[in-house]
Amino acid sequence: MSDTPIDSSKRTWLIASGCAGAAGGVAVAVPFVSTFQPSERAKAAGAAVEVDISGLKAGEKITVEWRGKPVWIVKRTPEQLAELPKLDGQLADPQSKRNPAELTPEYARNEHRSIKPEILVAVGICTHLGCSPVDKFTTGPQPSLPDDWHGGFLCPCHGSTFDLAGRVFKNKPAPDNLEVPPHMYLSDTRLLIGEDKKA
Repeated sequence: MSDTPIDSSKRTWLIASGCAGAAGGVAVAVPFVSTFQPSERAKAAGAAVEVDISGLKAGEKITVEWRGKPVWIVKRTPEQLAELPKLDGQLADPQSKRNPAELTPEYARNEHRSIKPEILVAVGICTHLGCSPVDKFTTGPQPSLPDDWHGGFLCPCHGSTFDLAGRVFKNKPAPDNLEVPPHMYLSDTRLLIGEDKKA
């Protein structure tokens, strides 16, 4: 074994080339590894959204975003639920039979259009031209609404009205009921929007 010292210029060159090689390896590896993670576009296109509804009180609504769309979660009162069957004669599609595969999952094809009667989950986009309806939960006569209004949603753009199950009234521009997105309950207070099949 030789006791000859290594030339300092060679040492510097070896260290510099080793660092450059390591940096190059990292520069190549990071983009490669990052391709395994979903892009923001992919997340927006399909990621399910978990929502805590423990603080939602009867008569209130919260809005979350799923796939770039507003999704309403409404906790209906017993009085609001009792009114739903009485409105069938005024609605264009009371049983959600039109476009069921697109707009209403099988578990929501009932008079309240939901898994749990008191909780409505609906996409807040009018089926006419994609406007966003506004809440009109107060009953009775109001501008742009009938005198016997029982609460629901009004699309201010062209006047389409929906009841508190997201069902469209007859003779309105909107051709269909509001969409009910795929969803499921993870617990009594946790809702998963965008997925409805347990793994």
